[in-house]
Amino acid sequence: MSQTFSFEFFPPKTPEGIEKLRNTRRQLAQFDPSFFSVTFGAGGTTQQGTLDTVLEIQRDGFQAAPHLSCIGSTKQNVAELLQTYRSNGIRRIVALRGDIPSGMVEFGEFRYANELVEFIRAEQGDWFHIEIAAYPEYHPQARSAHDDLSNFVRKAQAGANSAITQYFFNPDAYFAFVDEIQARGVTIPIVPGIMPINQFSQLARFSDACGAEIPRWLRLKLQSYGDDVASIKALGLDVVTDLCRKLLDGGAPGLHFYTLNAAGAVSTIWQRLGL
Repeated sequence: MSQTFSFEFFPPKTPEGIEKLRNTRRQLAQFDPSFFSVTFGAGGTTQQGTLDTVLEIQRDGFQAAPHLSCIGSTKQNVAELLQTYRSNGIRRIVALRGDIPSGMVEFGEFRYANELVEFIRAEQGDWFHIEIAAYPEYHPQARSAHDDLSNFVRKAQAGANSAITQYFFNPDAYFAFVDEIQARGVTIPIVPGIMPINQFSQLARFSDACGAEIPRWLRLKLQSYGDDVASIKALGLDVVTDLCRKLLDGGAPGLHFYTLNAAGAVSTIWQRLGL
């Protein structure tokens, strides 16, 4: 089976951000990725930005995959968005429950991602390749590891084609997750999500929020560099390149890079891997 390599962006909010993302995309386009994905803000806050970014990527001749989160959405709203994407030739969707914005009481007409996956299939048949999220170190809001695995199986069986994981730094967590999912009869490809390390404080903040573990040795080593950005980046490149190599050697079906709209670290890792 051919491997899938992809890059994730978030919708820029300023003219400078839009221009920066165009430059990033041009740099990463030379690697001929399977697709570029574009995130969707909590409660759908960046819906227009996601749409605009995705359509621009598509116009440039690349596959684009919008994220679609269902929290706070109505079925009509989602159905209209799916139709818009379809009429613009979009063939891939990343279907998520999405983050619950602080203060939100009403979930909308969907509570869980499996309901969204079922809805997309019912509305659009096999038009879309549906990606779902996977959590090798378990979702931070899951009641238990068992619960989280069951949730994933439900999403997959609702009609997903493949999955992208939350980022992680321990390859064993990924391989153990894949083994457990396959033991439950789910065989869709599970592509590891990869987070380059550019600065420590941002990474620590992201990781605490999303339940991704920074191994103790790595956390302490990054902390020890203080404001020495060059050393943080150098260590980050070594650690993440090594992680990618172990994943690919172990049979991972590709890599999905969380670019944070920057090309530098991702390009270096890509070149080091000789992809």
